[in-house]
Amino acid sequence: MDEPAREPSQRDYHHPAAGWGAAVSVAKVLAHQHEIPNGPKIILKMNHEDGGFDCPGCAWPDDRKGLRMDICENGIKHSTWEMTPKRVGREFFAAHSVAELSGWSDFALEDAGRLTEPMVYDPATDHYVPISWADAFALVGRTLRGLDSPNRAAFYTSGRLGNEASFLYQWFVREYGTNNFPDCSNMCHEASGVALHASIGTNKGTVDLTDWESTEALILLGVNAASNAPRMLTYLAKAYRRGAMIVHVNPMIEAAATRTIVPHEIVDMALFQTTRTSTLNVQPRIGGDAALLRGVAKALLEAERTDPAAIDRLFLERHTQGFDEYRAACEATPWDEIVRQSGVPERQIRLVAKIYRRARAAIIGWCLGVTQQEHGVDTIREIMNVLLLRGNIGREGAGPCPIRGHSNVQGNRTCGIDHHPTEAFLDRLAAACHFTPPREPGLDVVGTLDAMHDGGVRVFVGMGGNFALATPDRAYAFEALRRCDLTVQVSTKLNRSHLVHGAQALILPCVSRTEKDYQATGVQAITVEDSMSMVHLSIGLKEPAASTLLSEPAIIAGMARASLPDSGTPWADLVGDYDLIRDYMAHTLDGFEDFNRQVRQPLGFRIRQPARERVFLTGSGRAEFSVAPLTDVIPADGRLMLSTVRSHDQFNTTIYSADDRYRGVKNLRTLLFMNRADMADRELAEFDRIDITSIARDGSRRTAYGYLAVAYDLPPGCAVGYMPELNVLCAIGDFSTQSRQPLMKHIAVEVTKATPR
Repeated sequence: MDEPAREPSQRDYHHPAAGWGAAVSVAKVLAHQHEIPNGPKIILKMNHEDGGFDCPGCAWPDDRKGLRMDICENGIKHSTWEMTPKRVGREFFAAHSVAELSGWSDFALEDAGRLTEPMVYDPATDHYVPISWADAFALVGRTLRGLDSPNRAAFYTSGRLGNEASFLYQWFVREYGTNNFPDCSNMCHEASGVALHASIGTNKGTVDLTDWESTEALILLGVNAASNAPRMLTYLAKAYRRGAMIVHVNPMIEAAATRTIVPHEIVDMALFQTTRTSTLNVQPRIGGDAALLRGVAKALLEAERTDPAAIDRLFLERHTQGFDEYRAACEATPWDEIVRQSGVPERQIRLVAKIYRRARAAIIGWCLGVTQQEHGVDTIREIMNVLLLRGNIGREGAGPCPIRGHSNVQGNRTCGIDHHPTEAFLDRLAAACHFTPPREPGLDVVGTLDAMHDGGVRVFVGMGGNFALATPDRAYAFEALRRCDLTVQVSTKLNRSHLVHGAQALILPCVSRTEKDYQATGVQAITVEDSMSMVHLSIGLKEPAASTLLSEPAIIAGMARASLPDSGTPWADLVGDYDLIRDYMAHTLDGFEDFNRQVRQPLGFRIRQPARERVFLTGSGRAEFSVAPLTDVIPADGRLMLSTVRSHDQFNTTIYSADDRYRGVKNLRTLLFMNRADMADRELAEFDRIDITSIARDGSRRTAYGYLAVAYDLPPGCAVGYMPELNVLCAIGDFSTQSRQPLMKHIAVEVTKATPR
């Protein structure tokens, strides 16, 4: 079902990010999905506060001034991907067995179209066959009730769920009796939450878009904005124009760190007028960010000897704890070790420190290039140390800014999707919802995979996402899923997780973010929380892909009623009117008081962040410095450190094509970007076939065969390839001891010429 293979190529990209390249790409996507002219009409209502729907792509905030084209290439791709007229129903499944579909590419699976009716796996024929919603819910309920412990089931969540569905889902699962909530945060920003909570008493960033509009310096680490949060380009361009200094820290110089044409700036588009998006690009080795930040702090402390304003003494004395110990750690860390571990020359580290010191207000942002490493928590604590040194928190234009990925991934956690909930949250939930929630911590992603593999978890329910591909150690993950008694996937489109299933399997198709959600009291609005804690309404505009689809809250309630026959929860009423769900949320969640009124204000509301007001909910009541030794991140002789990344034509595990425009790649995903000197050491030429073998902590090895070597501007000892294909190299046991995140961007590998197979 794939298109014929085309000749792969790679040529460095020298054009501005976004601009006409994005416009052309969007037109191709609309044409491919047969969504001209209807697609543009609907997309132009995306991210509007007056009856539009929230982009189902990234979590970058909507423009708070009512910008009327607050859209981007990847947001349009993601929305259009769901609005396709192609359909996958009973005729499709009758024509294609699971064995056959397993041989299709991941692109071909999703490109088949929208799922239209519930399906159940028939092992006798190896086909999915239709099942009624009532029978599907009965199968879930019968299986869950038959387990000897609620902890034998695990309930996964991706960032696609709205707040109301997230709250209802955790309510159902906790009333059922478990806190087994593996979620996508376990694999992306868990380290951010751990580090921020320890440092300033919150698991979220403190900045908003007004801070981005007034800051004097932006330092961005491990972020590929042009692909992962393209609307950020608008704010980078604005910052550069008003004179802010912008530093990008990334082993690869990505397109967003060069220049851009913002598509909704019509004059610039017409005149091909570009704006720079960086002042300085710094390329540390993979894992070298913590050493770089330690060097920035060391340079600041050295500068204080002649410039007392280099650090904010008043802030340090009034609001922090542990400064003296941190100063001693910086002084004890020699420059030659900082340079060796970071891979960045001392003069460049001092330049970053100079830029930071001269700014009256600075923001430091980061993404998965920082979090998906063994020492991700230490690195983010080091970010916080640097911010605290100059009092860059709790004032305009300053603060920490974790850049979240999937839309509403932050809202999921806010609304209770947490395998280790606080006692205070559980107390409020019990009082508001009138049941006794379990108190035992549940399983995260790694724990769930281990438990399924070992037989401890027998049922897996996935609300969105593509768990089989998103997780590490593919062979292990696939085997874990296949050992389940029942797997349930709530989805909009076909993906690999439907084909890697338990003894029994259900596909439950749901209404998408772009579609109208019809319930007993009329079309419903949901709410989402962006990465800067703004909560606002989202209302679908398109008719559902099929009349047989149910909304995510309706599916959750259907499973709950079948699993909890004696429940006193009014599941049907809650699904009929989402305002009722929001009333319960108002009594349970901090900052959601009077939720229904607050969220109907123009542009919604912002959840209060005490740390933004210099109220630090830590044990000491102060912002806490951390002291951690630098980790040795230099790969052993003959090895490289591998980081997995997305291509530009990709959203999480959804792949739109085999191209990667901003890295100049066409028709190729099975590649490894390498430093030219590393290629020469291995006697490799451009596009030579290679085998990539990872070496896990326990000494086990995993190999990806027949990839192509591609020379790229990377620091020596570093290599980069695409996820989810290279997730196979990340061993299940290789997760951060600080956050339990799989080390997707910190994999030791050996690269050799491919052997015949």
